[in-house]
Amino acid sequence: MKISIIKIGGNVIDFPEKLDEFLALFTKFPGHKILVHGGGVMASRFGESLGVMPEMVDGRRITDQETLDVVTMVYAGLINKNIVAKLQALKVNAIGMCGADGNIIRSIKRPVKGIDYGFVGDIQEVNTQLIDHLLLGDLLPVVNAITHDAKGQLLNTNADNIASALATSLAKEHQVNLYFCFNKSGVLIDEKNENSIIPMINEDIYKELKKENVIHSGMIPKLDNAFEALQKGVNHVWIGKAENLHLAAKGKISGTTIERSRYDLF
Repeated sequence: MKISIIKIGGNVIDFPEKLDEFLALFTKFPGHKILVHGGGVMASRFGESLGVMPEMVDGRRITDQETLDVVTMVYAGLINKNIVAKLQALKVNAIGMCGADGNIIRSIKRPVKGIDYGFVGDIQEVNTQLIDHLLLGDLLPVVNAITHDAKGQLLNTNADNIASALATSLAKEHQVNLYFCFNKSGVLIDEKNENSIIPMINEDIYKELKKENVIHSGMIPKLDNAFEALQKGVNHVWIGKAENLHLAAKGKISGTTIERSRYDLF
């Protein structure tokens, strides 16, 4: 089975018109697919309205109990069900899920190593058997950034990591492509110049670009996720803007393709 896993973030979710445009394109995306989403900006906004101020360390959210309540309501409730309803309106039979639903993603609470991130999950296991049944039953899973520890505790979990974990787990039995949609046209040489897209990056190029500080900050974990996915059997990884996803599906240059180094291909 060919499966596409597409991850979207706040640059799509926070703008109703953009979300509608994306979902209209997404429904035409070929083959079986899974949509993964976060929604950190919206969660921060709702939290602030309730007096729960976001606390971030190196771009990662500290998740105390109050923050966990907020992100669960926003990710697994408001955003997830809104997307599912919009897909149903487009005649796509979608099913909204967090990691606890059907036990699809089990995590453990991140161990404290200098920083206590609170109720943040590190993924341990993906229930690929259930996902297979859903896809073969023509259901489209919409997976949000909440997982669980199988002991009754929900955990806030990075949506990029969820997309990668789904992709690598499913790649053991299927041909899987992974697409990360974010607010840039791809990986850029100059982050202020949308036309400076690097069309292809392999691990050798990646090391050089990091050494030259061309790639830094938030792009590093995205690319680390991408290369780990390739090493674990994912067929293809792409990074770019959501509105260019349909071009990527047709093999047209519209973002950045991540490839293994040549010596890994033999």
